[in-house]
Amino acid sequence: MGRRILLRAAACAACLVLGAGALAFTARGDDSDVLISRSYLEGTFLSAVTKRISEIKGSGGASDAAAPAAWVETRYKFGDRLMPSGGAELMLLAGSARAELTQGAVIDTAAGLESSGSVTLLSNRRYLFSEDARASVSVTGKTAVIETRGAFDTALSTAVDYNAIASALKAVHLFKGSLTGFGSGYDLEKAPTRLQALIMFIRVLGEEEAALAWTGSIPFTDVAAGSLGWHYVGYAYERGYTNGYSATTFMPGLTINAPQYTEFLLRALGYSRAGEAPVATALTR
Repeated sequence: MGRRILLRAAACAACLVLGAGALAFTARGDDSDVLISRSYLEGTFLSAVTKRISEIKGSGGASDAAAPAAWVETRYKFGDRLMPSGGAELMLLAGSARAELTQGAVIDTAAGLESSGSVTLLSNRRYLFSEDARASVSVTGKTAVIETRGAFDTALSTAVDYNAIASALKAVHLFKGSLTGFGSGYDLEKAPTRLQALIMFIRVLGEEEAALAWTGSIPFTDVAAGSLGWHYVGYAYERGYTNGYSATTFMPGLTINAPQYTEFLLRALGYSRAGEAPVATALTR
């Protein structure tokens, strides 16, 4: 990797779990002096730890919080906290989260970096907590998808549960999610696009079948004729639900905000027309 790897916490874990005696890394070396490679950390080291844990469990010496072998994926909301036991692992798949350590360290196994104190977690990185770690991982975004392996205690917040709302909308076929292979396929951590919002809006009206059956022409050059989006956009344009982004563009991939979505609703209810009331006042109207 060409990068210095500091694994003091991992070394302590090896001592405690494998019974290898005292071990410490003291020489700093330079960028060419890689003490432990990533392949060793993810292969030989973790395999040895897992094997030793199994042996301890077999002899009755494991605690009730023994780590499960499989990764567990869960959706969380803002303010939810996870408290890992020593040796537990975590991956942030979507959203944002932060770890606070009062003791021990957490290792980013992809970069081979050891951190303590306050750590902003990066997406799709595998984090390994040292055996002596005392840590709390908090969700800092509205939602997050986190995968864990090992023993974790959880403390759930009282914040708005957008995950539950999405599940409820999916149950009544107003929200279908995406093709994302994790987090129930919800993709709640991504800002909705104009096309996604329009599709949701048409489903709320109960007019999706009519939209999918629509054929005709539209002036928007950025919506491919015959595509799935073309049916929704063409139907909405014909019904007066949307006037597009400009005379010739719809901007289907552009992020939409709450006032813009509210304007969709107002137009469908007949309370506004283009040019009469700006989108900026949609929420108050």
